[in-house]
Amino acid sequence: MSSCFPVRLHAKSSSLGAMHMHALINRFFFFLLLLLHISNAAPPTTPILLSCGGNGGKDTDGRQWESDSKYVTATGNSQTSSAAFQDPSLPSAVPYMNARVFMAEASYKLPVEPDSRYYLRLHFYPSTYTSLDPTTSYFSAVANGVTLLNNFSASITAQALTQAYIVKEYALPPLQSTALEIIFRPSDKHSGSFAFINGVELIPIPSHLFGTASMVGFEGGDAIDEQSSNMETMVRLNAGGQYISPANDSLARTWYDDTPYLAGAVMGVTSKANGTIVYEDLPQYVAPPDVYSTSRSMGYSKDLAQSYNLTWVFQVDANFTYITRLHFCEYDESMANQIVFDIYLNGKMAYQGADIIGWSGGKDVPTYKDYAFYVSDGLGDENITLQLHPNTEAHAEYLDARLNGVEVFKVGDANKNLAGPNPVPSPMLLKAEAASTAAFATPGSDNTHIKVIGGAAGGAAAFSLVAALCVAVYHRKKRVVRTNSHTSSWLPVYTNSHTSVSKSTISGKGHASSHFSSRDGGLCRHFTLPEIKLATKNFDESCVIGVGGFGKVYKGVIDGNTKVAIKRSNPNSEQGVNEFQTEIELLSKLRHRHLVSLIGFCEEDGEMALVYDYMALGTLREHLYKTRDNKPHLSWKQRLEIAIGAARGLHYLHTGAKYTIIHRDVKTTNILLDDNWVAKVSDFGLSKTGPEMNQAQAHVSTVVKGSFGYLDPEYYRRQQLTEKSDVYSFGVVLFEALCGRPALNPSLPKEQVSLGDWALLCIKKGTFEDIIDPHIKGKIKPECLKKYVDVAHKCLADQGIDRPSMGDVLWSLESALQLQENPEAGSKQPKKNSSSEDLTSDEQFTEVSLDHESPSSSSDDSNNAIFSQIVNPKGR
Repeated sequence: MSSCFPVRLHAKSSSLGAMHMHALINRFFFFLLLLLHISNAAPPTTPILLSCGGNGGKDTDGRQWESDSKYVTATGNSQTSSAAFQDPSLPSAVPYMNARVFMAEASYKLPVEPDSRYYLRLHFYPSTYTSLDPTTSYFSAVANGVTLLNNFSASITAQALTQAYIVKEYALPPLQSTALEIIFRPSDKHSGSFAFINGVELIPIPSHLFGTASMVGFEGGDAIDEQSSNMETMVRLNAGGQYISPANDSLARTWYDDTPYLAGAVMGVTSKANGTIVYEDLPQYVAPPDVYSTSRSMGYSKDLAQSYNLTWVFQVDANFTYITRLHFCEYDESMANQIVFDIYLNGKMAYQGADIIGWSGGKDVPTYKDYAFYVSDGLGDENITLQLHPNTEAHAEYLDARLNGVEVFKVGDANKNLAGPNPVPSPMLLKAEAASTAAFATPGSDNTHIKVIGGAAGGAAAFSLVAALCVAVYHRKKRVVRTNSHTSSWLPVYTNSHTSVSKSTISGKGHASSHFSSRDGGLCRHFTLPEIKLATKNFDESCVIGVGGFGKVYKGVIDGNTKVAIKRSNPNSEQGVNEFQTEIELLSKLRHRHLVSLIGFCEEDGEMALVYDYMALGTLREHLYKTRDNKPHLSWKQRLEIAIGAARGLHYLHTGAKYTIIHRDVKTTNILLDDNWVAKVSDFGLSKTGPEMNQAQAHVSTVVKGSFGYLDPEYYRRQQLTEKSDVYSFGVVLFEALCGRPALNPSLPKEQVSLGDWALLCIKKGTFEDIIDPHIKGKIKPECLKKYVDVAHKCLADQGIDRPSMGDVLWSLESALQLQENPEAGSKQPKKNSSSEDLTSDEQFTEVSLDHESPSSSSDDSNNAIFSQIVNPKGR
């Protein structure tokens, strides 16, 4: 039988055969590596989600939780209980409304795969459980010898961080056993102490999610081995993007907006990728595509980019090593050396000459870098400052820097300890709380409920302004301030009550019985539930345009082609019923060009929904410092016109009806824009009907409601609401439009946290020009700027009697618009109503040197038309 190959090979054919064999071997190893990569592309086992003390169920993200009963040991040392009150900021009743309470040491034993890594998440909602005072709860938690918590008080933590609930997330190293034991131990240092837990998550994570992190400030290549380290997540942000829920992350992680952590007057610009993110060598579990498809960059002129750093600040515990993971993806440029920048951590160079394309290898390809450093306990050291700055030595094509996402992890010390101290509440907060408790307490009553720490809207820093305002939130029988629904212990709560990407706001709870009178319902359309489902494609997730603490807002279509926004209540929020009813009672009777119109409502089979005009351009806030889809920022004239429109709407509320209607929640997220840029005031869930204008009593005594950063300090102190409370909030909105920054930014130095306070201080010091939004700076006529700042300044007067009426504010803004378009028109302005206050500031505002435009003609008739609404507020 002849051989298939010649017995003797020539040298050339032998060489070709060797090359062929070498290629086959290379292919074999390539496919072997590919198989290994695929094996690490997904979590190895099924997650465990425990609803502690409850029967389980689905949360608002659709994730299924199970009862913890079969995992808990020493059941005689524990008891189950339901929370006494559901804070409206809770994202879901599951797992937070039930708890397992430990009066003595007990533990959970969860099955795990040996040598596998896991995320462990602990959920805490400090409320009253079986008459136990949450302020007496101190305990520790240890997982397989790793100290997670020590002398931990969920109550103090929630109070200091102004949050309703706490989430602690830990990344445990590969376990050498088949069980993870989590021991809860009440403190022996506090009398009557107990431990509690509302939810436990155990999420398997791929072994290659963590590798090594180079130490910053050390030469010689020192690095931290992430694989063997115990770590706690301190922060996880989607830079330049929106909130990402656990349902949209393969490892059930939560990603937050980075805006609250930005420091400095210039916040950069946000943008979104046009193409598809291409995961090449990077596994997709590292971060979801939504992280890499949005970014924050410097985005300004060459000169401005050189003059500032893109800066984020995070609060952490001292005496620990931290790992900062930075996520990058370049989707605008396609070549190396087009954008090169430097990375600094706490003032030290982490990397010089960062080039995303050089790292990733191409456009739309994501990558990440890990850097480690130690945070000491020196004065002011309990912060991590991340800064990006263009590298001028690289001679890159553009001077810019970009960041897509950031995670910060605390590394356990040599004693396997991750526990930090409880945060310290502000002394002003404690003093204000004591005064509020005394004011609200009834002699002989049981005030246990007053001590419940619940949903407060505030920031991670216990700074003085927010501390002074928090008291009204913490010590009420009913919670009085709504918060953003997405909160954790390692993130500040947004100071708002709006949807996160909203066209409208959320509140309410559906019931089968009607809460609305036939009179109210007769003034607007009554939709059936099938009509609402048809309009929203049966509440399809693709129609969601906003998510908040009370439910979701859907974009819908009724009557064939009419676009609407449909606010659907979350059945878990009882307080929302009152707010839904308030909106129907008010909006069904009001029609005005600058108020969002209520088209109708639905209350059927436990569902409750409100149907509004659709506001195609979203909120004013989105166009000031959260610009969407890289759209151009608003011009100064646009901002003025929007402010005038909003002022007209508020002026109508104050004077256009038999009774004064006080909005009580004026802010940039409640000023919506239609497709013609017409401003409309929205969200009347907190509104209050005041006394008749001719009554001697000019206020309404009421509990404090509103949003921090906008809340009238006089209203807070005296709990007497007037229309001047809206004027104060609108003054903050005016400064927000001019300065292009949030009303509250807890990452800034103390004096800059509150925009209102900072603006007043800059006016007093004559440095206000320095905080004007760079996008409009140099484009405002000095006469216009002075008029605008004067009225905004007056709006923020400490006492309501010193503030102008909304009619006077409207007059001044329209006057400012005329001065912008025709600076010489100042001497020709129409006279105000004789009852109006003089809006000219007693203080001399520093004149800003700005170029003048050519005067434009304006007839008296047009002037009269502009100002007619002040004396004749008419509905649409």
